[in-house]
Amino acid sequence: MNDNQAIATETIDLTNCDREPIHIPGLIQPHGVLLVLQEPELKIIQVSANSDLLLGRSPEQLVNTALVDLLGKQQIQAIYQFLQADFENVNPLKIAIEAQNKTSFFDGIIHKFDSNLILELEPAKTENHTEFYKFYSYVKSTIDKLQSATNIEQICQDIVKEIRKLTQYDRVMVYQLDADGAGCVVAEDKRSDIKPYLGLHYPATDIPEQAKQLYTLNWLRLIPDVNYQSVKIIPQLNPVNNSPVDLSLAVLRSVSPIHIEYLQNMGVRASMCVSLMKDKQLWGLIACHHQEPKYISYEVRTACEFLGKVMSMQLVAKEENQDLDYKMKLKSIMSKFIESIGLQNNLFDGLVALKENLLELAGAQGVAICWDDEFCVAGKTPNPEQLRDLMQWIETKQDNLFHTNALSQVYPVAAEYSDVASGLIALAISRVNRNYILWFRPEVVQTVNWGGNPHKPLEVDEDGGLRLTPRKSFELWQETVRAKSLPWKPCELEAVLELRGAIVSIVLRQADELAKINIELERSNTELDAFAYIASHDLKEPLRGIHNYSNFLIEDYAQILNEEGVSKLQTLVRLTQRMEDLINSLLHFSRLGRVELAISATDLNIVVQQVLDLLSARIEETSAKIDIPRALPIINCDRVQVTEVFSNLISNAIKYSDRPQKWVEIGYLDAETESPIVFYVRDNGIGIKERYLDSIFRIFKRLHGQNQYGGGTGAGLTIVKKIVERHGGKIWVESTYGRGSTFYFTLQA
Repeated sequence: MNDNQAIATETIDLTNCDREPIHIPGLIQPHGVLLVLQEPELKIIQVSANSDLLLGRSPEQLVNTALVDLLGKQQIQAIYQFLQADFENVNPLKIAIEAQNKTSFFDGIIHKFDSNLILELEPAKTENHTEFYKFYSYVKSTIDKLQSATNIEQICQDIVKEIRKLTQYDRVMVYQLDADGAGCVVAEDKRSDIKPYLGLHYPATDIPEQAKQLYTLNWLRLIPDVNYQSVKIIPQLNPVNNSPVDLSLAVLRSVSPIHIEYLQNMGVRASMCVSLMKDKQLWGLIACHHQEPKYISYEVRTACEFLGKVMSMQLVAKEENQDLDYKMKLKSIMSKFIESIGLQNNLFDGLVALKENLLELAGAQGVAICWDDEFCVAGKTPNPEQLRDLMQWIETKQDNLFHTNALSQVYPVAAEYSDVASGLIALAISRVNRNYILWFRPEVVQTVNWGGNPHKPLEVDEDGGLRLTPRKSFELWQETVRAKSLPWKPCELEAVLELRGAIVSIVLRQADELAKINIELERSNTELDAFAYIASHDLKEPLRGIHNYSNFLIEDYAQILNEEGVSKLQTLVRLTQRMEDLINSLLHFSRLGRVELAISATDLNIVVQQVLDLLSARIEETSAKIDIPRALPIINCDRVQVTEVFSNLISNAIKYSDRPQKWVEIGYLDAETESPIVFYVRDNGIGIKERYLDSIFRIFKRLHGQNQYGGGTGAGLTIVKKIVERHGGKIWVESTYGRGSTFYFTLQA
């Protein structure tokens, strides 16, 4: 191989066939004549070069003349009437043309495409429509068979038998396409002396993409003789738009030379294909082959095309019926699943509790619920590290649903675990929150029977260039296919999408309910704050009176009262003082919810230093050591209220310690990306028992006797929690009883 060929090899691939402009070949097959007409006068502006042979007039005699000169007024009037109707219902037109002292009869097939009006003339086998009506009873009986078939396999086998009876081709097949575009012969009726193709597979490149598109536009393609000499269209370019005429719907359109070579290599001399459609997509073909030239009349072709359309409708119905039981099972699973998950307080916990049902929902062997960096799996799945890498790749996809039955082809790393995850469905519940559900299927090792080696060879042409050529042999060629799972059924994909819709509905409903609850709670809290403020404010006056009068009684009547009476009055004074302290705490707590935050840039170093100055006497008295490992940051917060947070936590750290060497550490943790700063106050005090960790933030909750550790109302930590939460943060504690506590909190205001 020379250097030029080496370079060409790198640039030539199977998509070269896909770029062939087969819809504008500028050529037709020779068994008919094609005329391009300009409306409204029906002037002939292009004609095929074989007009002299079939019509007795050369292209030069026809181009730029009126069609009426060829057909006569009576037939032109009929054509004008046909132009007002649906072409499909009037074709073929029975046309007679006088030439060289004889009358020739043609089937006239007229269509309009891409602003071109095209008339094709094929020599007629009959002079009227009687031939067509002979097929009515035959077509009707065939339709009855198709409708009575119980499954798709029977439909396919019935159609090949009936089409072969109707056309007398040597071989008739149903060729079904898979999701990747490759095909398989799923039904066949043939002469007994030729080799079968039943069960053979053919690569997607055997039918290029643009050919598949033409099959969706034009339901039938006839090639009476693959060895035909193609006929040019004169002039080559349409004089109206100066471009080749689009022959997408033309029955005479010439076929790609590569396809002709393909058929010749198969030993086929004549062929006909009828499209089979499902949901506006090419499902497959009824492919007819003959080893000798064979022309099929328009009437028979129409009957075959009609049967193809009937079969297409039956395919839809039968596929839906075949999956009906499975769909009903999936619906039942979905119904129970949604009912159960709706009762859960937490969506993730609900999915985890029902993970086995998730397996059934998609017919999978493994499932992974991925909630941010948390994974919960069931069945056979990749390991956690592989799941994390896979999730990073999945997150690059833009759609909410991604599926494949050959994961390693699009994500090569998956080849390491193809035994558990060759098939994948990835469903995004929330892309923002990184909430996904992944379903897995293992590989199914298959031996595929190909009709010849499916890998297209390159050949060197006469000029030394490289070109793709069709296979020379169609003998059985086997290949072992790995790293592919069973394909996902449409109903399974529909089920997981329905699951997403149901989950989103549940989340939205819960969010709506939470919003209503929050509004009600906000109203209740406002009322409670107002009540607490009024109650505490109004109670202070009579309480102060009781306190003062008790003191007056002690001062004025201590000599009269006995020792027990004086003791009771002193107790009353202490109780009223404590009650006043509690009311003051309640009043302060209620005011926190009524006062707007005064947010400003605040240097926490200054805040903490001010707190330490206020507590200096106690610090000196207890010999407590205060440690601040590094400078504190400047943050946006309410300076006064945050000062109270530090004051309360530092004061408690000193107070609740019975160690001779007390110490308190004040600092913050290194923040993760975009995470709020976590501050802490740590001590070596008495610690908190684990069972009390959740209750210490409740108002008036004290863990010790009233006079122990300097007393107090038990409202301090409740006030701290409220200040922190008003700043959009949270507070929590970690403690080892007897060794000390660390209070953590965040501030996001």
